[in-house]
Amino acid sequence: MNPYFVGLLVPIAVSLLLQKKRKVEKKRGVPVDVGGEPGYAIRNHRFERPVETHWEGVNTLAELFEHACKEYVYMPLLGTRKLISREIESSPDGRSFEKLHLGDYEWKCYAEAFKSVCNFSSGLVNLGRQNNERVAIFAETQAEWQIALQACFRQNITVVTIYASLGEEALCHSLNETEVTTVVCGRKEFKKLIDIGWQLDTVKRVIYINEDGISAEVSIAQNSTSWSVKSFEEVGKLGAEAPVDANMPLPSDVAVIMYTSGSTGLPKGVMMTHRNVLATLSAVMTIVPELGRKDIYMAYLPLAHILELAAETLMAAVGASIGYGSALTLTDTSSKIKKGTLGDASALRPTLMTAVPAILDRVRDGVRKKVDAKGGVAKKLFDIGYSRRLAAISGSWLGAWGVEKLLWDRLVFMKVRAILGGNIRFVLSGGAPLSGDTQRFINICLGAPIGQGYGLTETCAGGTFSEYDDTSVGRVGAPLPCSYIKLIDWAEGGYLTTDSPMPRGEIVIGGPNVTKGYFKNEAKTNEVYKDDEKGLRWFYSGDIGRFHPDGCLEIIDRKKDIVKLQHGEYVSLGKVEAALAMNPYVENIMIHADPFHSYCVALVVAAQNELEKWALQQGLAYTDFADLCQKQEAVVEVLGSLTKAAKQARLEKFETPAKVKLMPDPWTPESGLVTAALKLKREVIRKTYEDDLAQLYA
Repeated sequence: MNPYFVGLLVPIAVSLLLQKKRKVEKKRGVPVDVGGEPGYAIRNHRFERPVETHWEGVNTLAELFEHACKEYVYMPLLGTRKLISREIESSPDGRSFEKLHLGDYEWKCYAEAFKSVCNFSSGLVNLGRQNNERVAIFAETQAEWQIALQACFRQNITVVTIYASLGEEALCHSLNETEVTTVVCGRKEFKKLIDIGWQLDTVKRVIYINEDGISAEVSIAQNSTSWSVKSFEEVGKLGAEAPVDANMPLPSDVAVIMYTSGSTGLPKGVMMTHRNVLATLSAVMTIVPELGRKDIYMAYLPLAHILELAAETLMAAVGASIGYGSALTLTDTSSKIKKGTLGDASALRPTLMTAVPAILDRVRDGVRKKVDAKGGVAKKLFDIGYSRRLAAISGSWLGAWGVEKLLWDRLVFMKVRAILGGNIRFVLSGGAPLSGDTQRFINICLGAPIGQGYGLTETCAGGTFSEYDDTSVGRVGAPLPCSYIKLIDWAEGGYLTTDSPMPRGEIVIGGPNVTKGYFKNEAKTNEVYKDDEKGLRWFYSGDIGRFHPDGCLEIIDRKKDIVKLQHGEYVSLGKVEAALAMNPYVENIMIHADPFHSYCVALVVAAQNELEKWALQQGLAYTDFADLCQKQEAVVEVLGSLTKAAKQARLEKFETPAKVKLMPDPWTPESGLVTAALKLKREVIRKTYEDDLAQLYA
């Protein structure tokens, strides 16, 4: 038989088999009878009851870490890049930028890490810490963060986690509410502590992580506060000289009080027990295949976020290696990387990484901009290769399969994969639903599946998770084996479990991963946490979802994001933002709806490259980007583009912004306008741009 004909038959046969398999749809979640408020509940198809621990004889996070260190003794665990130099570079407009020259990763093996943990743990006790005193970790993601965390667990010390980007008011609130006596921090965070030191009621000790130039902060703190100030190394040395026996926790003890990033008001402290976190880790072990010592994990998200904390804890449990980096040094072209220096991903070549949707959206946009800028043959090849692979993963036998897939990988996509080290085999996306466009783009360009997860701080990141072989987009998977997912009616919003063709309602999560509640906030705890008659704890998320026939969940709305307009129409702010966020002129967007008007408006952080490119084509003169954003011509262009995108997304007229305000400056966690996970802080943005919003309705 003609070899070419055989080559055609293979992908056709594969496609037909896939289509046949779809017709007999795999059940990933199945209905289950549960207690509590009536609703439509689903469990994982493989587990009749929620799992609590995957490891025999392991019931706490302290036991889990010790178990791993004894099993993977000489395997590399914690990797940090050597800092060769810091340099300041100036741009033509006079702005200064810090650039880092970084070397190779230097590693602590499991045995060395365990020794560091034991020493730091003993050092904390020797410093004079009393029972029931809490320790806060207020630092960027790094090896010392993980060592301090595990050291606290060995002495049954509750750790208070605080985002490094938190503002002064929220920082004071978090430290005072939990009555923290010891803070572990980096240089930047130490400076913040000193600035608010007079407002802190209970802090006695500060342990600083050594960085260049931190001696200035040490001197100021010693002269202007009553704090005992020690370096991280000094505490470890103190413990090595006078070892103290471990005081291991119980499963029901609170491991972490994790302060949410506060998208509304002051942050709330979520109390997580060892049992809660272990349940989520155990559930993920059943979903991601072959996690183990061959894996290298890229750690760069905030460890104060439950997604990163759970991911790193799991990596340490299975013998994987964790290489630390940052969002500003992640790739060869990242803003803090000195030209000619490898980015973190290139130096580490990780196999696994986590990401929030906003970061993956930026990767997608960055690749597309580079491809568009190259133009010519390179762009044509990329577009053809992408469309051929898109057809294949969408199930068409006409798409690129087999040898053709390998050809496109080699010709086009290997260069994209090199951006993140070229070795990624799995990406976990959490924090918010990922758009279908981004999911397909990352899947094709990285050649790795994306595991979409849905969970909250209040459920220790546990909720749902898409299985390895699920290539569908727009959904967040079936229930994790630690959780039941239940939909309950929200009649006011028009979402009912009796809806056809799919049941819809508010998402309620039950299982051993559901946390105790909010620290010193009984009223809020009682509002969103409920125990049913069987003793199972449930968390009411406020998110709206629907179940697909195979038991997978899709997030479709959020109760707090729905506004009723003057004439009774309901606008889902999040839905409109998701539809318009991919517009090329949009870097970020917040939709605002005033109940006393019949239309909504938008604040748009303009994408500088795209808007300036348009202005150049139009011959529009302007002094700087802020001036361009004020130009009526630019506002009209962006509004017209958004209106067109809204029509393509089939938004109603009342959902389409009638007016827009262009913002020249990005919204960052440092500005306080978005969380560390890059979610909008609606109330803060509304208050900040109160006059602008009023003007849009004038």
